Amino acid sequence: MQGPVEPRLRRRKWTTVAGLAAILAAMVTLVSFSVPLYRLFCAATGFGGTTQRVAAAARKVSSRVVTVRFTTDVAPDLPWRFAPEQPEVKIHLGEEKLVFFSAENMTDKALVGHATFNVTPTKAGIYFNKIQCFCFSEERLDPNARVDMPVDFYVDPKLGSDPETREVDTITLSYTFFHSPDPAGAKDLSRFVAAAEPDPRRGAVQFAERCAACHALDRNKIGPLLGDVVGRAAGSAPGYDYSPALRAARIRWSAEALNRWLAGPQQFLPGARMGVSVADPTIRRDIIAYLTAPDRHASSSR
Repeated sequence: MQGPVEPRLRRRKWTTVAGLAAILAAMVTLVSFSVPLYRLFCAATGFGGTTQRVAAAARKVSSRVVTVRFTTDVAPDLPWRFAPEQPEVKIHLGEEKLVFFSAENMTDKALVGHATFNVTPTKAGIYFNKIQCFCFSEERLDPNARVDMPVDFYVDPKLGSDPETREVDTITLSYTFFHSPDPAGAKDLSRFVAAAEPDPRRGAVQFAERCAACHALDRNKIGPLLGDVVGRAAGSAPGYDYSPALRAARIRWSAEALNRWLAGPQQFLPGARMGVSVADPTIRRDIIAYLTAPDRHASSSR
């Protein structure tokens, strides 16, 4: 009688063991993917005040104005000073805004940090869009170095029509820098420190990557020709259909005016149609150096 029972017991035991192993494997798989899946979920839904990442600003700007406030913190094991350069800004929904945060390494050795961020109220996270931010990667700051780091963002006009968020008139963007557990491959924050001299050759490359889709030196395209822009009155390129704001502007394009324009066209001149900005001050300087270089055609071919 015992003979047939023992094989059944062994099979049942091995079935149980196999089932437990499958459950364990599933749990390990879920744990290994839980962090990236959770991050994807937060990015898609704005859960927990997670902001969105986008490539360009919205085309529609609303008359509705909201206040965006900034707060910062640094973990105890990262000896940096980190602060916003402005406590708050007021913006129209859909309006692109460029703001800056300063970071300073208080030690004699290079340190790598990583910024976490969120917005409150958390339900506004799905409508808060970042175009450029230092918070997307590990960041290295040289010994005793100080940098001004840009954040380029806008708040989607849909915030004003969503029943869950339409009463929101103040959003707080918060950052905390932590000492990075994974310093390999970190970006160098010195990229936000202007080089000693502008470089028209780098500017030619940046112009080709950032501007050439809409602008040329010798002809009007989507945007006006830029070959003789420095010293020219705004809104005066022959044959180009300018916005009323630029036609009426009493601006003569100098290096300083171009720098302000590239940093935020609609902030520099409300009513301008150009929606693309260049947040990095070094890149702006190099592009302007290219536009003012007497041998810029040679520079672009190098």
